[in-house]
Amino acid sequence: MISRYDDVLADVLKRPGYKAGDTLKLILPFLKAYGVTDRKMRVFSAKTLVLMPKVKETLEFVMKESVDTFIVSTSYEHYIRTLCRAIEFPFENTYCTKVEINKYKLNEKERVRLKLLAAEIAKMPIIEIPPNAKTLEDFPEEYRRVVQRLDEIFWEEIANMSIGRIFSEVNPVGGREKAEAVRHIIEQLGLDLSDVVYVGDSITDVEAFRLVRRGGGLTISFNGNEYAVREAEIAVMADKALVNAVLFAIFCKQGREGVLRLAESWNASEIKRLGINPKLKAAFLESHSGKMPMVKVVKKENMDRLIMESTAFRKSVRGEAIGRLG
Repeated sequence: MISRYDDVLADVLKRPGYKAGDTLKLILPFLKAYGVTDRKMRVFSAKTLVLMPKVKETLEFVMKESVDTFIVSTSYEHYIRTLCRAIEFPFENTYCTKVEINKYKLNEKERVRLKLLAAEIAKMPIIEIPPNAKTLEDFPEEYRRVVQRLDEIFWEEIANMSIGRIFSEVNPVGGREKAEAVRHIIEQLGLDLSDVVYVGDSITDVEAFRLVRRGGGLTISFNGNEYAVREAEIAVMADKALVNAVLFAIFCKQGREGVLRLAESWNASEIKRLGINPKLKAAFLESHSGKMPMVKVVKKENMDRLIMESTAFRKSVRGEAIGRLG
């Protein structure tokens, strides 16, 4: 529900001062009301961490190509630290949402009220965004009422609680921050945007996708939703991560155009002919001996179909609830 509200504010209404990914600060007062602490966030992250198959091997192959690799995520720092430990990735090469929930206090009156508001939100219908919607008037009345009520809850009621300062003090790594992270990375490394491969999957990646595309880099939607597919040059649908290592290897040897050519003629025979790390090639073909992952160049004529296919595939590998997230 809150993720869809995030899509409405960021993508449809383009509300000033709001950006894709700010969901992560909107839910913090509720987490606090239900007794969540920094320690509990760390423990929960460790218990629930699920990795895409072959992700660790993918990173190892990519880093063997002497490619500087970074994780730019909207996720809380607690989760990203857990992820880095699991895949042996340097935390200093990450950008994520920093928050210390322990430093925020909540009185009993606010705690009770937040729990009542949480129950109210849980009963609301999930907002469906009409195609080409530009204003709230383009929504059915039922969803207009939901958006208006959520506006009241977050920006009038919670914002005026003592816990409301969390909205101004926590800055999620959303769309704008992801693009800024890319700029910071290339400046730090002395690179150009044309040297960048950016892999994303959601609305928070849109601004970074646009930045990298304009600069001549490569943009890949990996099991992405409609926002990601619409902005990426290549759409990948895969149940294992190794395909990304193959695309990175080709980028290192042949650049963006080489990857686009490969995507146009994507099949097992073509992969066998690639002049890439033999161990990577063997690992990839072994992992996909039954069925090759889908790799497509996103074009105007196939975009709608790829959005449908990628959205459906996303749900199949991530689960229905998570797959629907923006």
